[in-house]
Amino acid sequence: MLRVAGSLLFWLFLVTTSVLLFPIAVLIWAFTALFDRRLVILHRFTCFWASLYTWFNPAWPVTVLGRERIRPGETYVMVSNHLSLVDIFVVFRLFTHFKWVSKVENFRLPFIGWNMRLNRYIELRRGERSSVLRMFEACEKTLAEGNSIMMFPEGTRSVDGKLRPFKAGAFELAIRSQRPLLLMTVEGSGEALPKRGFVLQGHHPIRVHVLGEIPVSELGDDPDELTTRVRTRLAVALGQA
Repeated sequence: MLRVAGSLLFWLFLVTTSVLLFPIAVLIWAFTALFDRRLVILHRFTCFWASLYTWFNPAWPVTVLGRERIRPGETYVMVSNHLSLVDIFVVFRLFTHFKWVSKVENFRLPFIGWNMRLNRYIELRRGERSSVLRMFEACEKTLAEGNSIMMFPEGTRSVDGKLRPFKAGAFELAIRSQRPLLLMTVEGSGEALPKRGFVLQGHHPIRVHVLGEIPVSELGDDPDELTTRVRTRLAVALGQA
């Protein structure tokens, strides 16, 4: 019962803050969009908004490692494993500039999804070839404008914490755009909030670890080979090799 009550409080806090903070996001967009073409300020506010849900949740203490490996001003294709909805909150804790690639359903969420559209994050309708092509075009344009892209190459959350097969899209994008890959891992979030459920599972420390980058000179020209190489590196970092 305590977990259920705590979970209800958490989701109530999320809904309430979303209702209150979305109008502020709209104002930030309205006053900055003309001179802040990449929407850096709005994204930074969104990082603050998302971070509230771990900052004020004692059950989810977050440790960020390797932040210094993110080069200021660099434009990356960023990739991570994916365990839980909580991953989104903890990646925002990096407070670095990027645009999410996310399934189209998330953009329909009141307030949160509307803010995603304000930020010009990139939507993807899974399983639809035309949507994948539009996503690639949007990602290439976004990278060319100096915005990093954040993707989960597994495509969906892992149920058991084990790495799922990686899709090659992020790695094809890095090769085509000639942008370095930034690799990271998230640990502990799957236990904190499993994929199939909305009840918080007690105290679970969470760690996001920036592993470093694969520079353009080391990308090669084979997306499948690069996909395998990155998945292996993440598996080693997660102790799953």
